[in-house]
Amino acid sequence: MAVLGHTAVAAECCAQSPLIAECAMSGAPGRVAHVSLFSFAKLRPSVRTVSPHWERALHPRSFSVRMMTELQTNRLILRPLQLADAEQTQRLFPQWEIVKLLTAKVPWPYPEGRALESYRDRILPAIERGEEWHWTLRLKQSPETHIGVISLHRDEWDNRGYWLGLPWQRQGLMTEAVAVVNDYWFDVLGFPVLRAPKAVANIASRRISEKTGMRVIATLERDYVSGRLPAEIWEITADEWREKRKHLQFSPH
Repeated sequence: MAVLGHTAVAAECCAQSPLIAECAMSGAPGRVAHVSLFSFAKLRPSVRTVSPHWERALHPRSFSVRMMTELQTNRLILRPLQLADAEQTQRLFPQWEIVKLLTAKVPWPYPEGRALESYRDRILPAIERGEEWHWTLRLKQSPETHIGVISLHRDEWDNRGYWLGLPWQRQGLMTEAVAVVNDYWFDVLGFPVLRAPKAVANIASRRISEKTGMRVIATLERDYVSGRLPAEIWEITADEWREKRKHLQFSPH
């Protein structure tokens, strides 16, 4: 449950799971590569889509760990994830509509106590090491409980993931959350590019990527909870995001 993921309605999966690849990818706008038949990890040595600054940023010796802070949007509070949040996650997350387009590393049926185990043993230690950043999403009108999670990962190809509880989908909430964590990724953490794999069938997640200025740089196949499916890798650079951000508007309702 690295990033618990994303539903077909509003989700994106960020997990260190096997992908399948065949050729080096070009990050040039307008060029899309197809990857198949290798593990995703084997793709990395042959891919150079960004400047050497990215590789230095990925190296822990050159990365300055920053304290996570609470973020806000028009309607949401993004609060740094804590172990106590596992109880609410365990209630909300195990829904087929949420997990079906997550990577196959997410167990299904989802075991009782798995959220606590994942937060305690993997996610919180990764946050402490400065490798990941996770926030719970809370409505400003009822901040006592969370309604989903969004996270960032220090990785070359898989940098963001999120999931949202079913009652709060289709309201534009995740687009707000994506915008503010994009700001954090580029302006606070200082990374030069953000990439996010997702299933082609995940229409709502693809719409969020389109709305926030991302572009497809590769197509591939990936193992999801619901089976092996066509997938895409989406990308946006820091400069592209800052230009797009000027024109994004969100309803305050």
